[in-house]
Amino acid sequence: MAARFTLHGMVLSGPAYKIGLLLSLAGEPFDYVHVSMRDGAHKAPDHMRLNRFGQVPALVDNANGRALCQSASILEYIADKLGRFGGATLDERISVREWMFWEYDRLAPHIYRPRAHKLGYRQFDPAVIAQHMGDGATSLTALNDLLRGRDWMVGEGLTIADIDSYGVVYYAAEGGYDLSAFPNVVAWMKRIEALPGYGRPEDLLPMESRAA
Repeated sequence: MAARFTLHGMVLSGPAYKIGLLLSLAGEPFDYVHVSMRDGAHKAPDHMRLNRFGQVPALVDNANGRALCQSASILEYIADKLGRFGGATLDERISVREWMFWEYDRLAPHIYRPRAHKLGYRQFDPAVIAQHMGDGATSLTALNDLLRGRDWMVGEGLTIADIDSYGVVYYAAEGGYDLSAFPNVVAWMKRIEALPGYGRPEDLLPMESRAA
């Protein structure tokens, strides 16, 4: 039986990792298409038809042919279609969305950009990196405070808010952060990593395309 979803991504992409992780935690097999950004495959016409921004990830729902881009939107779509991880009540669903918007604005830039700088993918002025590191520490403190005395970001179980933020914090050490300063965040990460279906980026997003 053909997989319902096809994920287009690459192993170094945190946003693509979020989608692979959600599908894996949901026990949903997926076809995977490796997009070689180094070779410009993300700007090729076939990929641009799936992701008009020329980025990864892109997700195709093979049940209806719909192509989706932008990781937060894809996370919400999968949660809706599978009926899992979106929040158990209206209040929870609202809170999930709030934290996902927060992550995009207040967490991701301050981890992804220092990581890209340290790995040599992008270059920033040292003052810009210092600003990112300060803002990133503030956001990690906010997440650490949220997780004090609770297992998950929203409600009593894993949601796409957790997966969305985990797919950023996973790369914090590569960006130069010492996560030992945020013990509640570390404990939360370990809870996610202990879940059935958990995988690291290299487990879920191989360097070659593969079928489910």
